[in-house]
Amino acid sequence: MAGCFSRAGLLCATALATVAASPALAQEVPAAGQQAPGSDGAASTNDIVVTGSRRQTTLQDAPINISAVSAQTIRDQRLDDIRSLASYTPGVTVADTGPGSTGQIILRGISSGDTDVGGSNANNAIGVYLGDVPLYLDFKLFDVSRVEVLQGPQGTLYGLGTLAGAVRYIPNRPDTAGVSIDVHGRGYAESHSSQFGAIGDVSINLPIVKDHVAFRTATGYYDNAGFIDYNYLLKTPGASNPQPVRATATSTGSLGNNNDYVNNFTRRKDVNYEHTFTTRNQLLLEYNPDLKAYLTYAHQQTRTGGNQANDAGVLGTGNYENPARYLEPIKRTSDLFAAEVYANIFNIAQLVSTTAYTKQIRHSTDDNTDLLLDLDYGYEAFPNFSSYANNTTTSKQFNQEVRLVSTHGGPINWVLGGFYNRQTTSSTRFEYTPGFAEYFAIRRPDNLEYISFVNSRTVEKAVYGEATLHVTSRLQVTGGVRYFKYDAGVTGGSDTPLYGGGLTRMPYPSTTIAASRIRTGATAKDGFVYKANTSYKFSDNLLAYFTYSTGYRVGGVNRVVPCILPLPPGQNLCALPNELVFGPDRTKNLELGARASLFDKRLQVTLDGFHVDWTGVQVPSQTVNGAIGVTINGANAVSQGFDFQGEVRITPNLDLIGTYSYVDAHLTQGVAGLVVSQGVRYDAFDGDRLPGSAKNSGSARLVYSHPLGDGAKVQAIWATVYRGSIDSRVGLRGFGESIPGYVTHSVSLSYSNKQFEVGLFADNVLDKYAVTSISNDLSSYNQVRTDVVERYYSRGVLTPRRAGIDFRFHY
Repeated sequence: MAGCFSRAGLLCATALATVAASPALAQEVPAAGQQAPGSDGAASTNDIVVTGSRRQTTLQDAPINISAVSAQTIRDQRLDDIRSLASYTPGVTVADTGPGSTGQIILRGISSGDTDVGGSNANNAIGVYLGDVPLYLDFKLFDVSRVEVLQGPQGTLYGLGTLAGAVRYIPNRPDTAGVSIDVHGRGYAESHSSQFGAIGDVSINLPIVKDHVAFRTATGYYDNAGFIDYNYLLKTPGASNPQPVRATATSTGSLGNNNDYVNNFTRRKDVNYEHTFTTRNQLLLEYNPDLKAYLTYAHQQTRTGGNQANDAGVLGTGNYENPARYLEPIKRTSDLFAAEVYANIFNIAQLVSTTAYTKQIRHSTDDNTDLLLDLDYGYEAFPNFSSYANNTTTSKQFNQEVRLVSTHGGPINWVLGGFYNRQTTSSTRFEYTPGFAEYFAIRRPDNLEYISFVNSRTVEKAVYGEATLHVTSRLQVTGGVRYFKYDAGVTGGSDTPLYGGGLTRMPYPSTTIAASRIRTGATAKDGFVYKANTSYKFSDNLLAYFTYSTGYRVGGVNRVVPCILPLPPGQNLCALPNELVFGPDRTKNLELGARASLFDKRLQVTLDGFHVDWTGVQVPSQTVNGAIGVTINGANAVSQGFDFQGEVRITPNLDLIGTYSYVDAHLTQGVAGLVVSQGVRYDAFDGDRLPGSAKNSGSARLVYSHPLGDGAKVQAIWATVYRGSIDSRVGLRGFGESIPGYVTHSVSLSYSNKQFEVGLFADNVLDKYAVTSISNDLSSYNQVRTDVVERYYSRGVLTPRRAGIDFRFHY
């Protein structure tokens, strides 16, 4: 198996600490945790095989900061995606924001943006990889040998450059040795839901031509229950009153009595359900052990009916209730095509070529009412005013990477590579205001209030290399360098068909934006990143390492329509010239770590301390006109702390496994006007904490296994996860909030033999209610526009208790 994977860039590893060259990636040994269900002898943590350095080694011998979650842990803890995986990976924060997005993956606190109940579908501060192909997606975690997480900027072994780290999904590969079938199913009941949840997946390996051709397919369907109710959907938009009892000087009003409800509203229960179909198909073509290729097609589609969020009790709504006026469905579709070729060249080097094309499409609808009310243009003058928006975003990515990995042995190992990546993104937004045009006698019967499109393109090229000198059998020194160059451009336009010149430029039924309303912008940059690493093996079971590395994140052009200057009268939702482009930001990372396997491997620990200087930080901001989100370079920051992983075998049958992470990420300079709220800009100051990540987090698992003979066993697990408090906004400026930390528990009891496993489980067993993220800020909570209460402020909600049965069958 080769490589790493990312949406904006990857950072992985170093070379090995052994005098002879270690095996190159194509000759991968079976990963720990790939045993059939019920098999004994799952590898201990430090025995897991990893390939982040482009070569095979165990965690114990890896001279870098890398965490690996084995297939066994993924199965035992029912880790279905990156959100659940983060709970057991030190230094990783992913808020539980539901199935509508991949989620905002934050490594080592490298994040400057506000939290958001909608999560995120992109984050070019990190890399997410399937095999060798970058795609920022919450891949479902089945039929994988492990997941590797590399913390810190180490981009001199990979193509894309990232700022904070990489997440690598390592799938099981086709095998010509024999037929295998793995079937998995899960059913459960969920608190605060009227639905039952069910998951099913199957993985099949089929040899086609012995020693030459094999096919592997993994397909699953996730029907996860929802628990958020949308109880105040408008029965007839434009005619129904969104707030029957209006606000006064002494009251914020209400949603009315039973008669008001019957006349204006309808309800949908459990709308944040997840319906995900996923399939991953690989064909192995092997001429001989020195030449082989993997052809991959992967597809994943997710549908949900609404956000996993409430509005903090506005207008009397409850913890698992969202007062949106419209359903907010989301559909995400992703496709990946890849060809990976491995060729050994005269026992000198292995040539690895990866060609990939990926495409992601996201359709969504959102309640747009409060956005328009918040602009304070007087929309509330229409008594039954409401608005919704339809959005479509399509992202396409082509990348080609070629690298040489030395196999000649001797005291020097090396890697050389070249990389090309082209990503295009196109998005459209259509905002509608039902009944508004008729009420004001505007000649636009479709009530199209706003329309925009933005097309962007980023092309990145890089060459990179790394060399390792094994000074002795215990001491190695590594150096690496990478040259990058990128250019980015954007074209966009917008119009307001209900107002002024918009009525003339776009008469009904036209939805074509006039050429005079379309603008373009571009930017480009190049540079270098570096790495130096050394490690020393005091013994086979004790390793210390030190790394200095630099990282960068590409700049770009804000995907916002450029302003027409001078500004025309009326609404202007656009970017001024100084808001159109932003430059790269950079990190410098120092870390010192040690990894030990002691007392005949009954105690295994990894401790890593780090200090990351982050300059030219890309921070979210808003346009002066229309308060549209943009990115600017606006600050310097630091992230420092330490990660801990440990496992102790208390008895031959009882293991305690734990993680802990401390991350202190904060600004190192004051920045005027950095935070924007309600159009007002607030200063940030030196020491202000960065948002989105927990300063303290950890997990503990107590695993008891009782063998029954002939490969059968009974296993009981108690797991506890702690996530500390998170700031919703830089330094809590501009009405930011500290989101309280929380603790959750899960339990399971299972029986397994060599072919079959069945178990009972309960996740969030105490049914903990917790806030996971916040959208907007307290200045918009219970905000009244004339006599209408906004519902703009919202809080993401933790998934409540699930209890059920899980089974597996292996043939």
